[in-house]
Amino acid sequence: MTAPVTTQRSPHHSPLSWVPSLYFAQGLPFYAVAIVAGQMFKSLGVSNEDIGHWTAAIMSAWIFKPLWSPFLELAPSKKLVVVSFQLIGGACLGLVALALHLPFWFAACVAMLTLVAICSATHDVACDGLYIASLDATGQARYAGWTGTFFNAGRFISAGGLLLLAGYLEKTTGAVPAWTIVFCIVAAMMVALGLYNSWALPQAKNTLAVGTSAGAIAGTLWEVIVDYFRKPGIWVSILFIILFRAGEAQVQTIGPLFLREARNLGGLGLSTAEVGAVYGTVGTVAFIVGSVAGGYFTAKLGLKRAMLALILAVNLPNVVFYYLSMAQPTSLAIIGTALSAEMFGYGFGFVGLILYMMQVVAPGKYQTAHYAFSTGIMQLGFSLFKYVSGDIQAALGYQHFFLWVMAAAIPVAVLSQLIPMQAPRASSVAPAQADAEIV
Repeated sequence: MTAPVTTQRSPHHSPLSWVPSLYFAQGLPFYAVAIVAGQMFKSLGVSNEDIGHWTAAIMSAWIFKPLWSPFLELAPSKKLVVVSFQLIGGACLGLVALALHLPFWFAACVAMLTLVAICSATHDVACDGLYIASLDATGQARYAGWTGTFFNAGRFISAGGLLLLAGYLEKTTGAVPAWTIVFCIVAAMMVALGLYNSWALPQAKNTLAVGTSAGAIAGTLWEVIVDYFRKPGIWVSILFIILFRAGEAQVQTIGPLFLREARNLGGLGLSTAEVGAVYGTVGTVAFIVGSVAGGYFTAKLGLKRAMLALILAVNLPNVVFYYLSMAQPTSLAIIGTALSAEMFGYGFGFVGLILYMMQVVAPGKYQTAHYAFSTGIMQLGFSLFKYVSGDIQAALGYQHFFLWVMAAAIPVAVLSQLIPMQAPRASSVAPAQADAEIV
């Protein structure tokens, strides 16, 4: 049974007052797991293979989040869920800092990072639902660049300023104290975001039918799953979602480790601070420009006409890292320029997958839940390719590995020209119906 639906809007706050902080809080814990943790483990002597395996396993929380996402509709509003899990996630990040000082530090860090991942994945469901419910289709497209910008700002705050700080502290205080301070800072940032968003976010209330219970929602979950997999062309869409990030997932894992690797082993031999410096300066600006430009570019051309350019852009980092592995430049200016091109392309192209899932796959009776299913599938593809990336790199070496990830972009580029880029008419609903969920 579905409840009457109204589009939620904040009467006082412009989307620009809450979309950036909402998606920054979504991205920060994600990249704390995906990048900061990997750099920490690299500094503490963990192998590339183990980093790839364990960070991929931790990130499986984003795969399974659709299974518990319907139960979040029992909360009075999506805002309450969002703010609560921002604050809980901040506490869990603080526990990572504590875990570093235990005798079984590696197992403890993996366990605490898993808690961070579960909190963040749960938060993401309500976060995306709030965004969809609060904006119409035009607004979704208009601010999609901002969502990508600030989601991935978590990456560049992490891979920029925090790594720069970690590199400095490693030299002055040692590795363990350095990373303790870094995770305390990330924890404090999450708590601050939670407090700000408790004021700024629209409510996006969950309008539940009378008598709805957890049992009723559990009983309807099967209907939601079946409805998702009955969508016309869904298996092709799933293949497209998985393949979209095939190259990017591998480069995101190995690229930062390649920058740290010794030159005699094929890397660039940069310190933690140097990695932070090249990612956190002009590269950050390039990424923000690329993300915003990608949103407006797609809004102007439409998803179908824009998609191939977006796919080529999101795979630009693969070309950049192949160049770096071949040339092995020593100049930070050259490396920084190359990484700026990487980040511009990634920012520009990532919006394509977000809008594909939001506007092509998700529309229907259970729009928010089906969007969550789609992002879970996206994360499945990301985690699968991330998991094997360290093993492939160890087998091929850095140069041949980056050639491999360039080739990994070909299938999705071809597929994008063969599949529809709009929702089938039978499953289309007005964007205002995004709040219709399992109730």
